[in-house]
Amino acid sequence: MAGSDLGGLLGSLLGGGQSGGQGGAGNILGALLGALSGGGGAGGGASAAGGSDPLGGLLDMLTKSGLADQAQSWIGTGQNQPVSGGQIAEALPSETLDEVAQQTGVTPQQAADEIAQSLPQAVDKLTPNGQLPSGSLEDIIRQQGM
Repeated sequence: MAGSDLGGLLGSLLGGGQSGGQGGAGNILGALLGALSGGGGAGGGASAAGGSDPLGGLLDMLTKSGLADQAQSWIGTGQNQPVSGGQIAEALPSETLDEVAQQTGVTPQQAADEIAQSLPQAVDKLTPNGQLPSGSLEDIIRQQGM
């Protein structure tokens, strides 16, 4: 499944997945981005997040949920602003968070907390030039030397 492939790539990008949960940060983010791209039947969450551009769609979702400053700080070259699991839970469609939790064997709140911990670093590493690169997420990750 695309989510697990993405999880492996993201785990490599993040140094092997440093946080808790089954499989670490890469698997959580892989499941999230897979769900947002329509890989797991997230329904409205997938179409709302932009389908073929799950990272851009996710950042757009966060921006529309009042987290524009945080999302921009991850893309930019300065300090990354933190987000909380509660902010992530409010920004994402509940069915998407439920799907990520189910795929990774954690509760939805644990999934939101894991995403909040690892997403800033992942976006920062995927945007080294201070802007969202074009191309598929897999291509972008591989271009970063993974």
